[in-house]
Amino acid sequence: MLDEDEFLKLAELDRTTLEVWIREEWLVPMGSAPQRGFSDMDVARARLILDLQRNMGVNEAGLDVILHLIDQMHGLRKALAEALVSLRERERR
Repeated sequence: MLDEDEFLKLAELDRTTLEVWIREEWLVPMGSAPQRGFSDMDVARARLILDLQRNMGVNEAGLDVILHLIDQMHGLRKALAEALVSLRERERR
């Protein structure tokens, strides 16, 4: 787990932007200020958000939609993986 300062450095973000993204729920840190923690996945998500904004010109409304769809996709992938494990366990019996 990364502390806030490490996260800001790796994600190349300023603290003000981080606060906005947390308020918008684009990033959800573990814990609460001042002891918030961030994962490597949070760094990847922050870099994705920056790429979408800077290089692709996606506005805030578009980011909301894109991030929501990504979260849904990850949830579905997890559910599918769990279903496959369950199915394989049943086949072994």
